[in-house]
Amino acid sequence: MYYSNGNYEAFARPKKPEGVDGKSAYLIGSGLASLSAACFLIRDGQMKGENIHILEELDISGGSLDGILNPTRGFIIRGGREMEDHFECLWDLFRSIPSLEVDNASVLDEFYWLNKEDPNYSKCRLMKDRGQRLEDDGKFTLSDQSSEEMIKLFFTPEEKLEDKKITDVFSDEFFESNFWLYWSTMFAFEKWHSAMEMRRYIMRFIHHIGGLPDLSALKFTKYNQYESLVLPMIKYLEGHDVDFQYNTVVENVLVDRVGDKKVAHTLVLRKDGVKKNIELTENELVFVTNGSITESTTYGDNNTPAPINKDLGGSWSLWKNIAAQGEEFGRPEKFCDNLPEESWFVSATLTTLDDRVAPYIEKISKRDPYAGKVVTGGIVTATDSNWMLSYTLNRQPHFKNQPKDQLVVWIYGLLSNKPGDFIKKSITECTGIEIAQEWLYHMGVPVDEIPDIAQNSCNTIPCYMPYITSYFMPRAIGDRPLVVPEGSTNLAFIGNFSETARDTVFTTEYSVRTAMEAVYQLLNIDRGVPEVFASAFDVRTLLASTARLLDGKKLTDIDAPFILKQIGKLGIHKTKDTIIYDLLKESKLI
Repeated sequence: MYYSNGNYEAFARPKKPEGVDGKSAYLIGSGLASLSAACFLIRDGQMKGENIHILEELDISGGSLDGILNPTRGFIIRGGREMEDHFECLWDLFRSIPSLEVDNASVLDEFYWLNKEDPNYSKCRLMKDRGQRLEDDGKFTLSDQSSEEMIKLFFTPEEKLEDKKITDVFSDEFFESNFWLYWSTMFAFEKWHSAMEMRRYIMRFIHHIGGLPDLSALKFTKYNQYESLVLPMIKYLEGHDVDFQYNTVVENVLVDRVGDKKVAHTLVLRKDGVKKNIELTENELVFVTNGSITESTTYGDNNTPAPINKDLGGSWSLWKNIAAQGEEFGRPEKFCDNLPEESWFVSATLTTLDDRVAPYIEKISKRDPYAGKVVTGGIVTATDSNWMLSYTLNRQPHFKNQPKDQLVVWIYGLLSNKPGDFIKKSITECTGIEIAQEWLYHMGVPVDEIPDIAQNSCNTIPCYMPYITSYFMPRAIGDRPLVVPEGSTNLAFIGNFSETARDTVFTTEYSVRTAMEAVYQLLNIDRGVPEVFASAFDVRTLLASTARLLDGKKLTDIDAPFILKQIGKLGIHKTKDTIIYDLLKESKLI
């Protein structure tokens, strides 16, 4: 496998891999990574669909890309995925998946047209004082010291950041900045999360620093991700006769070591509760989604909190069983054991049942929420919330079958063990009605109206996810297994707990990238995997991002010795009549 960029290989079709007609594949899990791997096996590997078997422990596909109408609870979403232009592998995939809504169009076509016609941006990202926009919303408010710390992190190699937390590389004043508010609530970073992963995020999305306050960097699907992304993939795969097996829990993948080779030889599983082994040869490829952020999810309702559940579930137990066979298979305990109690665990889906809440949403978002277009443009955060409460309304309806007079709101609290400001409980202890009341309070609804609106005008479903921020736990090199471990002939790891170069977890792109790399390696497909967009190595992007982080200050206005030593060694006046001066002026640094 090798990486490529540009469009030379992007539009090329690979030749049929040698021996593929004699191969088959087992994909464990049916989240985005597995579905993508199956699509790449068919499209680029030219494997017969009937030779592809997807084994899923639940009775539905999609993994963390969900969106359902539960017949007894109502509409439920556990979260939302933010996408951008340079998800190279994701768009490479969806250009080949037909749209379910638009004739003679791909999912990418549909997505592209939608976001051109209705571009995403937020008119209020941060609020306080019960629905009032923060006065300095739009500014990063980074001190010179914090700016210097960020640049130092950017230049620090990963091996120097093993097991370090974000608090190990930033001082207290950094966490008082708007930048941290934007960053932590948009990406769900906590202070104790991985400094290594934060560095990757800075490098990966540095071209979008300017769009962080208004979320103009983001793009969203028309509906929830299950209907917009998962269902088209399922139809594509079913059309190629791929075998889906639900209610199937894979408990272990047994691996033989033959010299330097590692060969998966047996799948140990339970199908509808009945134990079964599947014996494998080197021609039977195994793709494991190891770990899951939505494993062991529980739900409450208007009157009941979501039960707290710490069960490992199938995906974590499977990874632990595989990891026990060799250190090259990773260290799952780093991600699923001993998560801090303050971590984000609970989100909620609130559905409005009448028009009483809409005026408060419109007051903050400055848009009609019933118009079928962008509403909040991403999450809005109540900066004075004890829970660090955020909410978002994507385009409505968010479900194809959603009544036109209803709105679906997603709510989450980044801090799970703090008492609320209106409801004096932690979010983990709250019923749906209580979460609704806390949200309505921060939205500015008159206090005497809050209980009645929460009970009679909203249906709110709390959701407890014990591993939702596992991706970000401090880690060392080797804690996540390589997509294809050294010497493996038929075993690959896919999804956000496998390891690939430079990309960032908690994204749809990471799932698709690891799937693509796994398929291309195990089938030896002669086509380049698109490399991660290299904006961190573009001097124009670096200068423009620096200028934006400085909130309009010029280089000569700041007292940051590290920056000045790096950029000011030549002396700005000495750069006149050179391209360096032109770049500095173009980026508004001088």
